[in-house]
Amino acid sequence: MLAKLKPLEAIETAEQAAAREAAALEARYGHLAPQDVIALAIGRFADAGIGAVSSFGSDSAVLLHMIARIDAGLEVIFLDTGKHFEETMKYRDALGADFGLTNIRVYEPKPEALAEHDPAGDLHRANTDACCDIRKVEPMARAVEPMAAWFTGRKRFQAATRTALPVFEAVGPRIRINPLAKWTTSDLANYMREHQLRENPLVAYGYLSIGCFPCTQPVKPGEDARSGRWAGQAKTECGIHLSNLEQSLTDSSL
Repeated sequence: MLAKLKPLEAIETAEQAAAREAAALEARYGHLAPQDVIALAIGRFADAGIGAVSSFGSDSAVLLHMIARIDAGLEVIFLDTGKHFEETMKYRDALGADFGLTNIRVYEPKPEALAEHDPAGDLHRANTDACCDIRKVEPMARAVEPMAAWFTGRKRFQAATRTALPVFEAVGPRIRINPLAKWTTSDLANYMREHQLRENPLVAYGYLSIGCFPCTQPVKPGEDARSGRWAGQAKTECGIHLSNLEQSLTDSSL
């Protein structure tokens, strides 16, 4: 006998399923230590696909060190925008060697998009959002498209826009995991010292959040860690953590 079909309104979408799962994971496991969150998530999403995204910025060593201790072969996504500081590129290679990371995958903007929209490489001067869309958001969407979940190094203290950041959250039909969400600057510093981790050399010059060199400057005393990004603009995020990413993930060109 054929099973009775459910009414259309009762069929759960992939986005709804992800939202439900993220909420359940947050309620049950959001209190765990970052290392336990990472181990649990890798076990939960290994078959469906899981990775990490890293900017190899000011405190990226902490999350990457934790991941390497659990699974050094986990895919680590790095977005090569073509506008990074040379120090960041060297730091990426140094940390990869330090931790034995064997699967750092580099994603770049599409050449045809650059040729059409940023042929002179100066789009950031006129439209930072458009520049980020081409150089970061679209490559990020391509990188995580086959994955069910990914880790980020975002933390609540970094900016006023992140104060309610959960450990587990849904992004469309996928789960984004922020193991260090609740950690403070002291937590990070203590971990760096305990494990003798190298930091991005730009930190010594006051760069506490490091992105592309045209849009990053040192942080002034008393300001939040991300105040040096797009200083003087209302912009606070490149878009890879916002709705722009989900729009790119559902774009027919992927």
